Amino acid sequence: MKFRKMHGLGNDYLFINGFQEGEDHDWPELARRMSDRHFGVGSDGIILILPSDKAAFRMRIFNADGSEAEMCGNGMRCFARYVYEQGMTGDTEFDVETGAGLIRPHLILENGRVKAVRVNMGPPRFAAHEVPVRAEGEVVDTPLNAGGKTFLVTAVSMGNPHCVVFLDDLDGLSLEISGPVLERHPIFPKGANVEFAKVMDREFARVVVWERGSGVTMACGTGACAVLAAGVKTGRLNRSCVINLPGGDLMIEWAADGNIYMTGPAVAVCDGVFLSPESGSVP
Repeated sequence: MKFRKMHGLGNDYLFINGFQEGEDHDWPELARRMSDRHFGVGSDGIILILPSDKAAFRMRIFNADGSEAEMCGNGMRCFARYVYEQGMTGDTEFDVETGAGLIRPHLILENGRVKAVRVNMGPPRFAAHEVPVRAEGEVVDTPLNAGGKTFLVTAVSMGNPHCVVFLDDLDGLSLEISGPVLERHPIFPKGANVEFAKVMDREFARVVVWERGSGVTMACGTGACAVLAAGVKTGRLNRSCVINLPGGDLMIEWAADGNIYMTGPAVAVCDGVFLSPESGSVP
């Protein structure tokens, strides 16, 4: 199975060209094997580039644990760079079909090379049934007991479910403990990506992430958008902010058209071929 490893701020994925490799594979099992950082290639998951009858391309995401995700912001930026640089499109702006609907990336070029990617991530959604979260109305700065602690959580959908927690101090946070208990809390029927954020000023916030299905990651694009949306909703942040993640910075804007726009890098690491562990041959 041929792949290209790419990352957005260290949030790394293995990209597989489904136009060449086909779609008839056990993707959950392949994701688990390829993503293993000791016995596989090592990644936060795999992303498939597929044909679509609704858009220029279709994107499917499988997390490191084999579960399928609706959308991935960092993955989308890398996806856009991949199809452009592979000559699969000559357009610098196009629609991509995802589990969260149509997403529109825009490639920012400098001297003919991709410098960054700006993605229209769509509008944030706070209604409980849209996140989804088992509650009435909206969950905004709502006390939630998890693992013996009480967190003030804001639930927001960026096409996938997020649980945003604003803290005064991130240094004392046990991410590996608090992240999974919130991810799997019964209030979230489909689980949740969990973001812990510290507001430094109205245009800058530090964020650490526990991603649903992947655990601790260096960055989360949809998570950064969710933090901005939750920060605006609760009066903590302006509508345009720098979100600092362990892997670097993303520029996030909640524009007047109601959509959130994310701008950041997309980096290619290497090309390779994954061999079947049993046979030593390409699956």
